[in-house]
Amino acid sequence: MQTEAIAQRLHSTKASKRVLTKFKLNNHISSLLVGAILPLFVLVVWQVLGEFGLISELFLPTPLVIAAAFKKLLLSGELWIHVRISLIRAGSGFLVGGSLGLLFGLLVGLFRQTERILDPTIQVLRLIPYLATAPLIILWFGFDETSKVVIIANGCFFPLYVNAFLGIRNVDNKLFEVAKVLQFNRFKQITRLILPASLPNIFLGVRISMGIAWIGLVVAELIGSQSGVGFLILQAKQDSDVPIIFVGILIFAVVGGLTDWIVRVAERRFLKWQDSFQG
Repeated sequence: MQTEAIAQRLHSTKASKRVLTKFKLNNHISSLLVGAILPLFVLVVWQVLGEFGLISELFLPTPLVIAAAFKKLLLSGELWIHVRISLIRAGSGFLVGGSLGLLFGLLVGLFRQTERILDPTIQVLRLIPYLATAPLIILWFGFDETSKVVIIANGCFFPLYVNAFLGIRNVDNKLFEVAKVLQFNRFKQITRLILPASLPNIFLGVRISMGIAWIGLVVAELIGSQSGVGFLILQAKQDSDVPIIFVGILIFAVVGGLTDWIVRVAERRFLKWQDSFQG
């Protein structure tokens, strides 16, 4: 009898998990469908206005014309070459700048003496528009890949630095009292208390830095480049090829949205413990 009760309980638990998983999947699909209503409506209206000649296709080509230009670039293989190069540049700049920003943010947040030494200088540098330093970076490093990575890294550094610092300093002091009761040493306080509690801010910094990485990429590729999506847009502008310009803009939007979605998925996975208002 006891064995049958345990088996029934396990079966009930598995059934509950299946129902919960199905509910989450249906909820996610419904959210995607609701979110797609406005973009689809805009596309339909845009296409209809273009078909009736109410908007100039010279300056605002219809979605079907843009789709045809995208298909042409895709079949020729040129699109993938530019996208791959841009992804490598943006990823490299984000890894360099984001890693340094996270490292310095953690050091300044954890140690007050480090804050006194480094934070005033970093805050002054943060107030300088990073796009204004792009010509100087190109002057120092030339027009090769190094200058592009440095431009992107320069923009990615500060959001992660600030959010890592704030995340650590916003940890509730009451948690340290709990850590004393549990007799946590300094290492356990950092790994089990401070870093987990600061993860929401760190993930926010990652999302902001990734967005800035794409802005820096566009600037780097427009200033001096012979490849990449930014170069594709610049070349299309010189040729007055408006559909290709829209293709480049849409690529930035789609890839940027995809990377942001990946970070949000990781955020939900690592912050399951967070109990916050969901709207």
